[in-house]
Amino acid sequence: MAADKKDARSGKPPKKESQPLIIAKTPAEEQRLKLERLMRNPDKPAPIPEKPKEWNPRAPPEFVRDVMGSSAGAGSGEFHVYRHLRRREYQRQDFLERMSEKQKMDDDYIEKVKENQKAAEERTAKRRKKREKLKQKKLMAKKAKEESQKEEDSSEKSSSSSASEAEEQEDDAEVPSFIMGKR
Repeated sequence: MAADKKDARSGKPPKKESQPLIIAKTPAEEQRLKLERLMRNPDKPAPIPEKPKEWNPRAPPEFVRDVMGSSAGAGSGEFHVYRHLRRREYQRQDFLERMSEKQKMDDDYIEKVKENQKAAEERTAKRRKKREKLKQKKLMAKKAKEESQKEEDSSEKSSSSSASEAEEQEDDAEVPSFIMGKR
């Protein structure tokens, strides 16, 4: 209790409760612990690391002051300077080669994607044309069928009208089997 009063007087916030140290034994458990720690305070923003920047070599110097020749008499310290310059230049050249290779691969990929899209569009157009042809064929068959039915109906009407008149005459001639209203 005396310690609490002392902390309050000094202006420091009271210490947090100490959490027991838990050592994760599996990667899943480690991830679970990290999630639990993040979810303890959901208002606190989660740390999202930024993508590391790609290494870029220093540009070659525009003016070289210490030009080294291959003449004899160079001091023993000059070799180390030369070695560092040579290593830096090799790194720069390797970087430029990698970048050009990457650029070439990107261009090849874009070209391949365009070719694939063009081929897919051609296949789609071909299939679309085939579907349209089938649709037209079905439509023509349907029209022909309707026309043939109309012709049959009109020929039946002319023949059925004379047949119906004959049937009516026969109906009149028939004697009904029962007579209604007779007492």
